[in-house]
Amino acid sequence: MTLDPLLLEILACPQDKGPLLYFPDEAALYNPRLRRRYAINDGIPDMLIEDAEDVGDDEHGRLMAKAEVEGIKLNFEAPKGQEP
Repeated sequence: MTLDPLLLEILACPQDKGPLLYFPDEAALYNPRLRRRYAINDGIPDMLIEDAEDVGDDEHGRLMAKAEVEGIKLNFEAPKGQEP
C-alpha cells in the first residue's frame, strides 16, 4: 500500500521538522539527517519519535544508495542548512 501523495507532501520528521525520503517497497520514511526510519503500518505512518528506528552507518549508506539509484527524492525542499 502506498501513501497518498497529498499526505506525503505534508509529512515531516517530528524531531527536526525536515523532509523525508519515502521507500514504498520497504514501507518506511527515512530522515537522512538524523538517520531515523519511521515505519508505515497498513498505510499509516508511525511518526512517533519514540517508535522511530535509529539507523547505523551501513544501513544509512544502503538507503542513500538506493535513493540515488531509484531516483527517490526528499518529499519537500529542505530549508537552507537542513540538507542531508
